Amino acid sequence: MSGPSNIRARNRLTGLLAAAVVLGMVGAAYAAVPLYRLFCQVTGFGGTTQVAEAAPATVGTRLIAVRFNADTARGMPWRFRPVQREVSLRVGEQALAFYRASNPTERRVVGTATFNVTPAKAGPYFNKIECFCFTEQALEAGEDVEMPVSFFVDPAIDDDPNLADVKTITLSYTLFEVADERAATVAADSNDGNG
Repeated sequence: MSGPSNIRARNRLTGLLAAAVVLGMVGAAYAAVPLYRLFCQVTGFGGTTQVAEAAPATVGTRLIAVRFNADTARGMPWRFRPVQREVSLRVGEQALAFYRASNPTERRVVGTATFNVTPAKAGPYFNKIECFCFTEQALEAGEDVEMPVSFFVDPAIDDDPNLADVKTITLSYTLFEVADERAATVAADSNDGNG
């Protein structure tokens, strides 16, 4: 009697362990994207920029040119471009740049931006104080706006010998269309009233 019940207990334990492994793998898959995003934000990995409350009190002497790039993802109908192509600033100096977006469609479009800097090794030193990329942007049909980004290059870049060769940083944005839940809710509500 102890033989079959012992086998059943081992089978039950093996089944529970297998289920725990599967649940752990599913949980890890869901956590991977937020954890990777957090890792990139903390380390600047892959050209991820930093977020700061304000520019530092000290401004260095080193000049860095910041170039601006704008792209739209497939299916995003907006026209999107930087207002200026490049600015030069001293490390620690706060700068303000603008991107222009226009919605040539006949419908409201909501967009969000992903961003990075190149060279990627400059990511930990590129700080944004304010940026249109922090929130979703909604443009009505035919609307045209200028969207600001306020930034600085951390003076600590001068202390990193691996960045001594960096004279130009390119800030790139790619806009994606996102589902406008409010518009979908309004449409659903109006359809319910007509039914």
